[in-house]
Amino acid sequence: MTRPTPSTRHFYTSRGGCLLRLMAMVIAVMVASWLLPGVAITSFWAALLTAIAISLLNNLVRPILIVITLPATALTLGLFLFVINALIILMASALVSGFHVDTFWSALLFSLLLTLLNYLLEWPNRRINRPNLTPHSPSDPSADEFTPYEEINE
Repeated sequence: MTRPTPSTRHFYTSRGGCLLRLMAMVIAVMVASWLLPGVAITSFWAALLTAIAISLLNNLVRPILIVITLPATALTLGLFLFVINALIILMASALVSGFHVDTFWSALLFSLLLTLLNYLLEWPNRRINRPNLTPHSPSDPSADEFTPYEEINE
């Protein structure tokens, strides 16, 4: 068994990574439902089921909706994707009994806030997994300049 080096460290891609992302989504769902008046969550388990439902719908239904609505998405320069996100939230509201969204506009605001909260909660993962951006230092001091052509000596 090898020990990972700091450059190959992956926080969310480890064994428990899926659970960590799911818990981040649950926290985001609970905070967003607490902040918005048109969204209600009854319990932690409802928030967990909502996070699972939104994740599954984003992975299974959203690509189909994007393909079906491609002309509208192109015509609105991508703004129709916000409508698709709100529809995914409304579908999750219909699937999970402890999660209720009043209107389309509440679903739209909930999806925007959920996206922002997920971004903020996953920010540490991006900081940990950021590649090392040190400049390359050649081992040969005479190779300071880059030349696109090399001379072939025979």
